[in-house]
Order: sequence, then C-alpha cells, then structure tokens
Amino acid sequence: LGRDLLSRLLYGARISLLVAGLAMTVSLAVGGAVGFTAAAAGGAVDRALMTITDAALMFPRLVLLLVLVALSRPSLGLVVLVLGFTGWMGIARLARAEAAAILARPYVDAARALGQTRFAVILRHVVPNALTPLIVASSLGVGNAITLEAGLSFLGLGVPAPAPSWGNLIA
Repeated sequence: LGRDLLSRLLYGARISLLVAGLAMTVSLAVGGAVGFTAAAAGGAVDRALMTITDAALMFPRLVLLLVLVALSRPSLGLVVLVLGFTGWMGIARLARAEAAAILARPYVDAARALGQTRFAVILRHVVPNALTPLIVASSLGVGNAITLEAGLSFLGLGVPAPAPSWGNLIA
C-alpha cells in the first residue's frame, strides 16, 4: 500500500502503550477496590469477594477476551475496557493481602485507638502503604496487555484496521 513501516511501527507503539496503560489503570482501580474492600470488611464479605475473584480467575483470559470482543464492534475503548475488566483478579488478591498485612500493624491499632473510623484508616494508612506493590504489579502487567492487544488486533478483533497497532502491522 506504499506505507512507511517504520513510522507505522512507532505510531503503533504509541497506540499499544496507550491501550495497555489504560487497561492496567482500569485493572488497578477495580482490583484495588475489590481487594481493599475485602480486607477492610473481613468475614463473609471477604470470603464472598475472594470467591468471586477466584471464580473469575477460573476462566481462561484469552478465550474470555475473544468472546467479549467478538460480541460487539471492535474499538479502542472496548479493547481497553475488556482488557481492564479481565485483568483485575491478580491485583485484587495482591491488594487484599497487602491490606490485611497493613491492618495488622501497630500504627493501625493506634489510629483506631485515636478514634479514626475504619474507612479513614483504609484511606490514610492502608492505601498509601499498599499502593507501591500494586503499581509494580500493574506495570508488570503492561507487557501482557500489549501482547493481548496485539493478538486481538492480529485477529481483527482489536483496534480497528486503519490505526497502526502492532497486531494490525503483523496481520
């Protein structure tokens, strides 16, 4: 078609990184909310949320991605949302584990003794201290999201064809 492949590769990197970054932001938001809620609530709520998380982990991600994207018209936003909403489970488990470990520390007991509500303790102490491992986990997931986006675009189910995505270039 007479297109410059180097410039398309560079623009494709921009699109692939944008999709992966936004998808991991969605995963971080959903997974963090589920994990922090499970750790803060404890008891039956914790068991229910972690059971839902484990049930979501049971489905193969690639097959679920193909089904979700094939049911609707491919677009950039759809790919971001589908990648984000299928990748939150590992982050939720990590957020719950980190939050539970932080809630067991003495400074959290001191904050509770000073009269802070459980919600205030979560916002002021747990979230800032647990955010570092979650950001690391989500940044490691960017590579996986790039690979999945390229695979979906290669199959024609990802970013629409005129956009120079890495999967479209391979196709």
